Parts: sequence; C-alpha cells; structure tokens
Amino acid sequence: MFINLGSRPSVPPYSLNRAILSKSFLSLYPHNPTTHVSKSSLYPPSFLGSPCARALLRPSCPKRERFRCAFSGNLESVLEAAGVLTAIIVVHESGHFLAAYLQGIHVSKFAIGFGPILAKFNAKNVEYSIRAFPLGGFVGFPDNDPDSGIPVDDVNLLKNRPILDRVLVVSAGVVANIVFAYVIVFVQVLSVGLPVQEVFPGVLVTEVRPYSAASRDGLVPGDVILAENGSKFPKQRPAAVSELVDVIKKSPKRRVLLKVERGDRDFEIGVTPDENFDGTGKIGVQLSANLRITKAIPRDLFEALRFSGREFWGLSSNVLDSLRQTFANFSQNASKLSGPVAIIAVGAEVARSSDDGLFQFAALLNLNLAVINLLPLPALDGGTLALILIEAARGGRKLPLEIEQRIMSSGIVLVILAGLFLIVHDTLNLDIIRDLL
Repeated sequence: MFINLGSRPSVPPYSLNRAILSKSFLSLYPHNPTTHVSKSSLYPPSFLGSPCARALLRPSCPKRERFRCAFSGNLESVLEAAGVLTAIIVVHESGHFLAAYLQGIHVSKFAIGFGPILAKFNAKNVEYSIRAFPLGGFVGFPDNDPDSGIPVDDVNLLKNRPILDRVLVVSAGVVANIVFAYVIVFVQVLSVGLPVQEVFPGVLVTEVRPYSAASRDGLVPGDVILAENGSKFPKQRPAAVSELVDVIKKSPKRRVLLKVERGDRDFEIGVTPDENFDGTGKIGVQLSANLRITKAIPRDLFEALRFSGREFWGLSSNVLDSLRQTFANFSQNASKLSGPVAIIAVGAEVARSSDDGLFQFAALLNLNLAVINLLPLPALDGGTLALILIEAARGGRKLPLEIEQRIMSSGIVLVILAGLFLIVHDTLNLDIIRDLL
C-alpha cells in the first residue's frame, strides 16, 4: 500500500475532474504449502501526484505537517477513510475469489491483512480471516497443501487449470477494482452531481497562522493575492500557487509586495517573510488555487452515463500519467512514498473537505490499486501474470516450483518490510505522536 505524497498545488480534493490516487497491495504466491494469489497493498505513486492530492496536501503544508493537517479533525472522518480502504481491499480480493469459485477452482483462504490472525471463521472449507498487518490481503489456494486432503492431480486445483483459467483468476482483482471505480463515479454523478470548477485570477489565502509574518503584515483568510512584486497571476496559470511559494522561499527577511483583493477592494500589502531553519522564507499561510466549485446534475440516465464515462477516463489517464512521472523520476519521488497510515490521513482530510469527497478518494484509490497491481513485480498480480506468460512462452512448461516460490517469496518479504517501514515512518509524522516525542 504505497502512495506518492508529493504535495503540489492544484485543484481541491472534491474536483473529481482531475485527480488520482494510489495503488494496490500484493500478489501473493506463498513460500509455505498454500498457494496465494493476491494483492492488495496500497503503496504506489500515483495518488498524490494528482491535482486532487496536490490540493489536499497544501503547498504550504510541509511533509511533517501533512499528517498534522490530515488527522486534526474528528474520528468519524478517519473511520470513514479506513472503511473505504478496507472496502477496496475486500473488492480486490473478492475479484480473485469469485473468479476461482465460479470456475469451480478450490479456494482455502480469504484474508484481509497479513501476518498473525486476529479473527477468523470457516465456511464451506474456506477460512476467512482478519490479520495483524494492514498491508493488503490475499486469497489462498490449497495447491501444495498436503493437509488439504485434495489429490495433487485434482483438475480443480489452480495449478492444474489451463493458462487462461489462471489468467482470469489472477487478473480478476484488477478488473474488480476498475469496475468498482466506475460504479463509484456513477453513483456520485447520480447522487450529488459532477463537480465542475471555474478558475479565477490569483491565489486564495485559506489560512493565516497566528503570529506569522502574514498575520503581522495584514493578510487575512479569504484574501486573494492577484500579483507579487508587480507580476500578475493570469487566470489560466495552474502553477500560480507554486510560483508564489517559490518567491516567498527566495525572499527571507526581504519585503515582498503583494496586490490583494479583499471583498470589492484591491490594495497592496508588503509582507516580509521570516527566515526558516533551512534559510528559506516563510509567511505562515495556506494557499490554494482561486476556484469555485459547482455541481452539474445529469438530466437523465444517459447523461449520467456520459458524465461518468468522461470522468472515469479522465481519472484513469491521470493515474497512468502520474505513475509514468513517478517512475521516470523515481530517485526524486521515492521519499514521497507513503503507506496505509498516510492513505487514511489523506482520506480523512478529503472526507472533511466536502460531503462527496470520499467518492473521489475511493475511485482514485481503486484505479491506482488496479494499475500498480499490473506491474510485473514479484508479490503483485502482474508478477504472477508474468510467470504464467513465461510458462505459455515455454510451451506450457512451468518454471521449477522452487524458483517460482523464491521469486514470489522474496517479493512478498520486500513489500511487507517496506510497508512496515512506511507505517512506522508515517505514524511518527502524526501530530499526536510528534507531540509525545
């Protein structure tokens, strides 16, 4: 469960139009006697490279402060975000499970999480469990389990099925997340309408911290900064927030002249940024693009389908583009990867931002999960599919079982270790924890 928490300025979290989220868990082929096909681990890069996430993690909110912002609200929003994340994992694993069940393939386990079992029950020879580490989930198959009582040559063992049957089972989790993402977008369009944003000139001041340079020199929440040092921000310049932030960072203890719109008045304010510990300037504000969000309500079912399709393809393109940018500049973006704690933090902030914010959060997270899981990496669905394709290229001859297990087990171990590291890292960035340290 990794996501890229890169904070760049842009549209608000409830702008369904262009946003993206993050990835999936893991595809599990076990190193123990049970074969696992699975992945539900959300770590990837696509989430926050998107406009939605960029606005959510405001440019003025540095990395240490992101979780302060995200977890500063009530418990309800945190539980809502955690519920969305859990539902997405369940949908992903249910895709694998149903694809196997409907083909008559033996299934032995359905788990949410990894590691020690916290709770479980058995039904129709399947063990359903919740486990200790919230890094995804898995569906287990008794292919190599001597205690299952199933003959090793049983045609309904996954390993004995034709290549196409196995491809359907392995890819079903991704398909389930894609379908679920579209359903979420469609439900949002029907229930609350399609968010439409209108862009206005300038940069909006959303918050001014007490005793900061901005407060001292006269800026107040709701001000719109139209220009800095005589340079105006055009209406269609999406980078206006980052440009203003850059000017402030480069001007510690040097006066910056801002043209401000307050109500129906325009006037100039001189702000002198304080010097940060790293030598950059800061004025103590949170900024966002100057936008107004309205809702387009579909007139009939056909228009709802058209709206949903347009939004769905737009979100999918953003996920793919974000993933491409992340891997193209991985050395710069690796430090922005975050795990399930950060995902819930972001989701909690989205839930507080608007009544329908969780719709977008859930749709984007589903798409990220689907795309990341298709990467041909050990422990992901794509890694398992790659092994099946190698088998097909070898004329139906499988790689030795020991080699397959080593490949998949090493991937699982690496992902779990990375996930645990990110859980600890993200938890230490929570405001409540930082206050105790």
